[in-house]
Amino acid sequence: MGSPDEVRTEIVKAFIVLKPGVIPSPDLEEEIKSFVKVRLAAHEYPREIEFVKELPITATGKIMRNKLRKVEIQRKSEK
Repeated sequence: MGSPDEVRTEIVKAFIVLKPGVIPSPDLEEEIKSFVKVRLAAHEYPREIEFVKELPITATGKIMRNKLRKVEIQRKSEK
């Protein structure tokens, strides 16, 4: 998902729901970034990662990306 950024206008940000028992950490964040960087182009890897308990989903099970984007824009504008 795109997240507002002062330098790049927009950056890739990943919202990740971890499996039960997996603990979020800076090391895990770097491992995920490295994993994605090897498999995609350098500009496509997530520059930010946020671990969340759940994602907003529609009744049909699709992720509500627009809702995530609105929350992210609101957070960035408050800073």
